[in-house]
Amino acid sequence: MVNPAARAGTGSAIATRAANRLREHGIRTTLISGGSAAESTTLLREAVRYGTDAVAVAGGDGTVALALQVLAQTGTPLGIIPAGTGNDIAEMLGLRELRADDAADAIAGGQTRDIDLARVRRDGQPPVFFASVLASGFDSRVNDRANRMRWPRGSSRYTIAILRELVALRRIAYEVELTDADGTLTRFDGPLLMAAVANGTSYGGGVRIAPGADPADGELDVVLVRPTRRARFLRLLPRVYRGTHGNVPEVGMHRARRVTLRATGVTAYADGDPIGPLPVTIDVVPRALRVFAPSPGSVP
Repeated sequence: MVNPAARAGTGSAIATRAANRLREHGIRTTLISGGSAAESTTLLREAVRYGTDAVAVAGGDGTVALALQVLAQTGTPLGIIPAGTGNDIAEMLGLRELRADDAADAIAGGQTRDIDLARVRRDGQPPVFFASVLASGFDSRVNDRANRMRWPRGSSRYTIAILRELVALRRIAYEVELTDADGTLTRFDGPLLMAAVANGTSYGGGVRIAPGADPADGELDVVLVRPTRRARFLRLLPRVYRGTHGNVPEVGMHRARRVTLRATGVTAYADGDPIGPLPVTIDVVPRALRVFAPSPGSVP
C-alpha cells in the first residue's frame, strides 16, 4: 500500500522501486493506492480477505496507522518502507534510515517479530489502534499546527510548530486514571500541560518523549507534564528531544496496562493523526501485530 503524497509526492516512486526490488526476490507484488484514506483501507481489507501473505506500506506514520487498523490481531505481517515526514514507527523498529531497496530486502529476508499495539476507545466510536504515541494537550496542538504547515518538510516542521505553540502555552485541568498489571488503580486530578501515552519511544519526527518504552513489554508508558513557566518549558525541550527528561521535577513517568484521560477542549492525536476529543481510554494489546523487523539491538 502506498501513500502517493508521502515525502512531497515521491511516495509512489519509492513504492514502485520497493515493489520492483521485491519482484527481483521472486515475490509477487501488487501496488494498492486509493484516492482517500477510506478507499485505501477498503482496498487493503479486500486484499487481506482474499489471502495476501503479507502487506508492505510505503509512507509515513499516518499510512502505517491505516494498515494497523486492518492488520491488528490477524497474524498477517506488515513491512514498512519509510517514506513520510516523521517515520517514528519505523524508528521504533530500527527501520527509519532504510532506503526503498534496503527496506524491500529486509522484507524479503523474512525476519519478523511481534509487537504490542495500543487501543483507543471513545464513547460511541469504534476502537482505533496505534503503534507509537498518543498525544494530548500541548503536544497535540503542536501536531495540529504541524499538520497544517506546508513548509518546511521533515522533522524541523515540528520544531517550528512547538515554538509557535509556546506563545499560547496554558495549563489544562486533567483527570487521569492508570491501571497497572496487578489491577491497581491510580488517579491524578489536576492541572497539566500535556499527557502522552506511549507504546513506542518517539513522536513528532524523533522527539523521544518515552525513552524507556518497549513495544513488546505488554505495558504503556505514560508521561505527564505539570505546569511550569514558559521560559523553563522552553529550556526543557532539548532534554525531551534527547530523552533525558525523566528526572525533571515537572515530569511524571508511569507505566500502566490501561489509561483513561479526561479534559475539556483537548483533542487526542495518535501516530500523528487526530483521534478525537477527550475523554479516551487506552489499553495495551500484547503481541497484536507481526512486523518485518530485526530483533532489538540487531542491524537489518
